[in-house]
Parts: sequence; C-alpha cells; structure tokens
Amino acid sequence: MNLPNKLTLFRVILIPFFVFFLLAPYFPGYGNYIAVAIFIIASITDFLDGKIARKYHLVTNFGKFMDPLADKLLVSSALICLIELSLIPAWIVIVIIAREFIISGFRLIAADNGVVIAASYWGKFKTASQMVMVIVLILNLPNPVFSVIGTVLIYVSLVLTVISLVDYIVKNKNVLKDQK
Repeated sequence: MNLPNKLTLFRVILIPFFVFFLLAPYFPGYGNYIAVAIFIIASITDFLDGKIARKYHLVTNFGKFMDPLADKLLVSSALICLIELSLIPAWIVIVIIAREFIISGFRLIAADNGVVIAASYWGKFKTASQMVMVIVLILNLPNPVFSVIGTVLIYVSLVLTVISLVDYIVKNKNVLKDQK
C-alpha cells in the first residue's frame, strides 16, 4: 500500500464525516464550515495522489480503479447532499451522476478490450469545476454576488460535464464498434 493509494483510501474514509457534518442538525451555523474543510482536504488528496503516483512511478491497478471511484463517491455524495439542502436542482445532479455511470461503463468495455481510457483535460476541468462549485454552494454565504457565482458555477459544471462526456465518446467510439 503506497502513499497515493493511502491518500485515495483516506479520501473515501472522509466521505461519511463530510456528509455527517453537512447534514447533521447538531452543528447549526458551523457544520457546513467543518464539511467544507473536510471536502477541501479530500479534494487536495485527489490532486496529490495522482501527482505523487506519476512523479514517483507508483501507479498501481488499485489506484487506477480506486482513484476515479473515490472521486465519484466524494462528488456524488456532495451533490446529493446539496439537493437535500435545496442548493442545487435534482435534474442537474442526475445529469452529472449519469455522466459518471456512462463513462464508468465505457471504461469497463474498453478494459475488456485491453484499452485504457485515460482522463482527458475536459474531465479534469469538469472535476475541478464541480469541486469549486460544491465548496461555494456549501458555504452558501448570504451575499447576492456569491449567490450569482454559485449559480454560474452550477451551469459551468453542467456544461463541462456534457462536453467531457461527448469528448470521451468521440475520442473512444472505436471501443463501442468493437462490441458484437
């Protein structure tokens, strides 16, 4: 178990704590700040585990599998909580999570054919925008400018989600053609 894999597992372990502090009624007025801190720490581990794994040649099959799964669990958990808090429309979360299922299925088909589909820049931009959006929405500062920024980030994340989906499919459409 190398450091990048430990960081990935740590990110997964943080998710229930993040959800607890965000949704539990025991911390009125400051639970969301604790949740944001946990989410930021988890997001930083996402950046660090990949960087360390590539720099020190510590890429493992476990990491290839768990890192994207940990990201999907973290962001999906956050988005579902944001629906509960009435901070994001459910239909947008459905589109974002559906994209994750589609790409995961696409990657499984590719893996069956011996093809590894690497993360694209659009996918990385999508993830970064979603993480920033989640932070802004959880903070939910009572300021009209901050509210507009949150709304803009929701739609930027949505657009990047769709663009990254189309990008993956177009660049890897041969994976689907090979299926019989």
